[in-house]
Amino acid sequence: MLICRIGGTPCGVVLGRVFRLLAKDKIIKGSVVVLLVYILLALVFYLVAGNELSYRTDQTNMVSMLDSTGELEVGKEVRQRFAVDGDELRSITLVTATYDRINTASLQISVVDMNGNVQGSLQTPMSGLNNGLSELNFAEPVIIEPGEAYDLVFSTPDGVFGNTIALMYGNSIQLRQAVVPLEIKPDEQIRVNDTVLPGKLCVQLDSGKRLWFGECYWYLTGGLGVLLAGYCIYLAQLIKEGRSNIVLRLIAAFQRYGYLLRQLIARDFKTKYKRSILGIFWSFLNPLLTMSVQYVVFSTLFKSDIPNFALYLLIGIVCFNFFSEASTMALTSIVGNAALITKVYVPKYIYPVSRVLSSTVNLLLSLIPLFAVMLFTGTAVRPALLLLPFGLFCLLAFSLGVGMFLATTMVFFRDTQFLWGVVSMLWMYLTPIIYPESIIPESIMPLYKCNPLYHIVRFIRIIMMDGVSPEPKAYGLCLLASFIPLLLGAFIFKKQQDKFVLNL
Repeated sequence: MLICRIGGTPCGVVLGRVFRLLAKDKIIKGSVVVLLVYILLALVFYLVAGNELSYRTDQTNMVSMLDSTGELEVGKEVRQRFAVDGDELRSITLVTATYDRINTASLQISVVDMNGNVQGSLQTPMSGLNNGLSELNFAEPVIIEPGEAYDLVFSTPDGVFGNTIALMYGNSIQLRQAVVPLEIKPDEQIRVNDTVLPGKLCVQLDSGKRLWFGECYWYLTGGLGVLLAGYCIYLAQLIKEGRSNIVLRLIAAFQRYGYLLRQLIARDFKTKYKRSILGIFWSFLNPLLTMSVQYVVFSTLFKSDIPNFALYLLIGIVCFNFFSEASTMALTSIVGNAALITKVYVPKYIYPVSRVLSSTVNLLLSLIPLFAVMLFTGTAVRPALLLLPFGLFCLLAFSLGVGMFLATTMVFFRDTQFLWGVVSMLWMYLTPIIYPESIIPESIMPLYKCNPLYHIVRFIRIIMMDGVSPEPKAYGLCLLASFIPLLLGAFIFKKQQDKFVLNL
C-alpha cells in the first residue's frame, strides 16, 4: 500500500492538522476562502475576456457616396491620408463602381508612410470586386504606428478605359435618420495625381492593436495574488498581537452591526412602497415606463439613429435611476436618523451605507425588465454578461461615495437637498443616457470624459449590447471613476462625523 508522506508524516495527518487549524483560526480560514475566490475569479475573467484583453479591433467610419474619382487607369494614382489607433492594418472595405461589367484589370493598394516607404500592399483582380461594397484582406497585417499619418495609394498596372473600376468618395456620413457633414482637413482630401477632390474615399479600415495587458495577465494576476496572500498573513499577525487596522475594524463593525444594517435596509425598502397598491412591482414598471416615453420621443419625434435604441436607453435609465435614488436617499440618512444618532451609539457610516444598499435592491429588481428588453430586441446572450457585476459594483461604490459626501453636507447646509435636485438633473444631461457620445465635439470630449458615470454606463453597455469585454483600459477607468469619489466621500464623512451631533 502506497502512503504519501510529508517530512515522515502521512499526508492525511498533515491535512487533518491543517483543517483543524482552519477551524480554530477564523482569519486563516477567511484568508484561504478569499484566495480561492480570487483564483476562481481570475480564471473566469480570463476565459470570458481573454481575447479582448490581448487584442483590440477598431473600424473607421465610412463616408456616404457623392461622386466617383473616375475610371482608374494606368498612370493614374489616387491617394487618401488616414490615421488609426491600431498598430496593424488587417483589411480594407471600399465602395467601387464596376459600371455593370466584368473588368479583367488588377487593382493595386499600397500603404505608404510620410517618407514614401511602402509598409504593405495587396493586389486583387477587379473581376472580384462588387458594384458597391468589397472587402479586401491583406495577406499579412500591415505594421503601422498608432496615430501616425499614412497614405492609401490606389493604382492599376494594367487598367485601361472601359476595363477598370472607379473609386467612390463623399463628404458626409449617413446616419439612420440624417446626414452629418464631415470636417475634412486639407491634407485629408483625396489627391488624384495633382488634382485635389473635396472629400474622402468611401473606405473603411479594419485595424487592430496588441495589448500588453493580455500578454502579462498571468504575471500581474500572480503578483496581485502574492500581495493579497501577504496582506492576509499581515492581518493574521495583527490579530495574534492584539492590534488592529482599518480593515479589521470594518470587518468587526459589520459583524457587530450586521443585524442593524439588515433592519435599516428592510425598513427603507418597505417605507418606499408603503400603502402602494402595486408595491414592489414599481421597481419593474418605473424603468419600463420611463423608457417607453423617452423611446417614443427620441426615436420618433427627434429621430434617434442609435442601433437598438430601446436597450441603449434602458441601460442608461437603470444606471442613472439607481445613482439618483441612492445619492438622494443617502443625502438625508444622517438628518433623518437624528433621533437614533443622538441617543444610541452606532457607527454613523451605517446610515448612508444602509440607504445605498436599500437602493441596490431596487437596482437588482430593475435588471429583470432590462434582461427582458434585451431578449425581446434579439440581443444575443453571451458569456460577457458574467462581467456585469464588476460594472454594477463600480456604480455602487461611486453612488456610495457621492452619498456620503451629500450626507455630510446636508448636516451643515440644509439647502443641499434642493441644490442636489438641480445638479442631478444637469448630471443626467451630461451623461449619454438618451443620446450617443458621437454628437459631442472632439474639442470638449476630454472634459466630458471626466464624468465618472460616462465610463461606468459605457462599460455596462459594451457588455450587454456588444456581448464582449471592454478594453483593459476601461476597467481601470471604471475603478478610478468609482473609488476616487468613494475614498473622498468617506474621508470627508469621517473628518466631520464628530460634529454631526452638534448640528442635528
